[in-house]
Amino acid sequence: MSTPNLKQSAIALALLQAFAISAHAQEAMTEVVITGRSVVTDRAAIGGFSDAPLLYTPASITSISREQMQDLGIRTTTDAAKFDASISDSYNAVGYAEQFSIRGFALDNTSSYRKDGMAIPADAPIPLENKERIEVLKGLAGLQAGVAAPGGIVNYVTKRPTNIPLRSATVEVKERGTVYGAVDLGGRSDDKRFGYRINAAGERIRSYVKGADGEREFISGAFDWRLTPQALLQLDMDYQYKSQITAPGYQLIRNEVLPTGVSAKTLLNAQPWTKPVETKSSNVGLRFEYLFENDWRASIAMNKHKFQRDDYTAFPYGCSNEGDGFYPGYCSNGDYDVYDYQSEGESKSPFSAQALLQGKFTTGAISHDLTLGSSLFRRSDRFGDYVYDYAGSSNIYQNAIVPPAPGNPTTGPVFERRKENERSVFAQDILTLSQKFKLHAGLRHVQVKRTEFGIEPSDTSFTLPNVSLVYNPTQDWTVYGSMAHGLEHGAVAPIETTNANRALDPSRSKQLEFGVKGAVNSRVNVSAALFQVTKGLEFTQANADGSATYVRAGEAQHRGVELGVHGKASGNVQYSVSLAALDTEQSATGQASMDGKRVTNVPKFKSTAWLEYAVPGVEGLKVNGVWQYAGRKAFDVDNRTFVPGYHTLDLGAAYETRMMGTRTTLRAGVQNVTDKFYWRDVTPALGGYLLPGAPRTFRMSAQFDF
Repeated sequence: MSTPNLKQSAIALALLQAFAISAHAQEAMTEVVITGRSVVTDRAAIGGFSDAPLLYTPASITSISREQMQDLGIRTTTDAAKFDASISDSYNAVGYAEQFSIRGFALDNTSSYRKDGMAIPADAPIPLENKERIEVLKGLAGLQAGVAAPGGIVNYVTKRPTNIPLRSATVEVKERGTVYGAVDLGGRSDDKRFGYRINAAGERIRSYVKGADGEREFISGAFDWRLTPQALLQLDMDYQYKSQITAPGYQLIRNEVLPTGVSAKTLLNAQPWTKPVETKSSNVGLRFEYLFENDWRASIAMNKHKFQRDDYTAFPYGCSNEGDGFYPGYCSNGDYDVYDYQSEGESKSPFSAQALLQGKFTTGAISHDLTLGSSLFRRSDRFGDYVYDYAGSSNIYQNAIVPPAPGNPTTGPVFERRKENERSVFAQDILTLSQKFKLHAGLRHVQVKRTEFGIEPSDTSFTLPNVSLVYNPTQDWTVYGSMAHGLEHGAVAPIETTNANRALDPSRSKQLEFGVKGAVNSRVNVSAALFQVTKGLEFTQANADGSATYVRAGEAQHRGVELGVHGKASGNVQYSVSLAALDTEQSATGQASMDGKRVTNVPKFKSTAWLEYAVPGVEGLKVNGVWQYAGRKAFDVDNRTFVPGYHTLDLGAAYETRMMGTRTTLRAGVQNVTDKFYWRDVTPALGGYLLPGAPRTFRMSAQFDF
């Protein structure tokens, strides 16, 4: 496959743009100062329908700003996820789509990710170059999002035009020779009515998994027009191309025990005929806002997303070289079967729209902050019959070259296989009952229509309440209790099941949560949440004839505690700590081997601690460290096999100075300093896989602000 027809690579284009205009920008520009108080910011829009202080929002929310992404070397959502203990990988394979779980529930790549509140697929890594913040709502989001997995939602807030000229360029090298370059340009017209923000990036990928190489190119533009003092029109566009060989995970030996003596650097699909997974994704977003008098405003927003993928791999699965063979699982000596997997021409083209009317009024002694809204989400999935043909066998310790599947197989014709139409109306009222009490009451009614090839169309409706009582004993403290219902799409049945590629029906989930947030003093902020979430359990069930079917039966119940602390220990020391304790249980499945057991891929305890120290006597120099711990996790639904817990330590430094009159920030970091091998991610999907964490890796970068 060829790369997009771009005149120059994004790296070269990015750097040339930045340096070409720097001479003109230096005199006119007021210096942009980057500061970082902690890992998290203090505001987010994801908890409701407008930007609000996290302190007064009755939900558990993490928000990471652009400045913090720069300071912490965050290039991907995977990098950002390490700073919140409630977020874990969920079949997050190198070179493929980033996939996560929150509070132990896997997110849905179709509905759990948002751009400025609009649903977008996450079937390719979501670029961060044009994002101002990453916001994570932990827990049910039925009111805020309609259909979304019970773990929560991730919202990416796009960068907007800057009030002063912005000219910034970044270059970075890491891993086995990955080279990255990006520019960030912003400003406004002389009368301030028109503004722009341009981002471009390019990357030559040389992953720590030897052979999982690739490339990425990205460009975006965001524009604001202040039509009148009351009317604002916003447009944003982005495009990304990514091509990379994906690194599959390991399976259990004889489907019983963990592999030993293996390396995180090994590419199990290292075959001459292995092709990279190629993705192209784009967004066009439009938003119009009008401010009325007396604290009322109206807005309408829409986003059109387009995604295309050619998916290839030499897929490792099962063992046919030992006895009668068994699937899944590898042979006793580490042999595994290699399959030629191809799925060309996959595409998704969702469209999202939302209209809001928001305002404030009073009725007697009660003041109201009212939101009325309606939303639409349409989605069309197109794909053909995939190729999944046996090619030969290899070994986890010594790779063996096998020929591609005979007959030069090709995928079937691509056509629309799944179509969905989701319509919602919703309302939320925040009632100020007294100086210390507020009631947040919301309701969303959702209608979901789904048409799937070969299956009768479905048309279902759900009403999702969300109620919270908030108590503010002082201006600096909030105590809340909430009840919420959520709705999620049924998962798509994996290959090797009787209903492969078929989606289960939508299902409802329920949540109770109690929380407290506040400032202990001017230096220390804390937050804590106690929650219980219940949802239907989905798993692959064995049939009497030896086949397997993907089903929903019984329920999964997750009870947990989250704790966050961040602040300053002194004038030179900043810190942030995130803790999550989670108890999960499967019940009423009809399977004696599953009932009462822990949910897979969920540690009982996970923690992250970050510390930054400004070195006295060396102006501009800061050093930092990130420590992570995750407890052991169940590999399979019947809890026969557990993956050990692990600790990791990352170290870094940043030095801010001036080079030839240009403000320059030099950064360096080492990930997994002790070079510890560990299983970071396990999944029952596709027969069950284990994904190792990254070994010791290095990165160095330079940021120039002109």
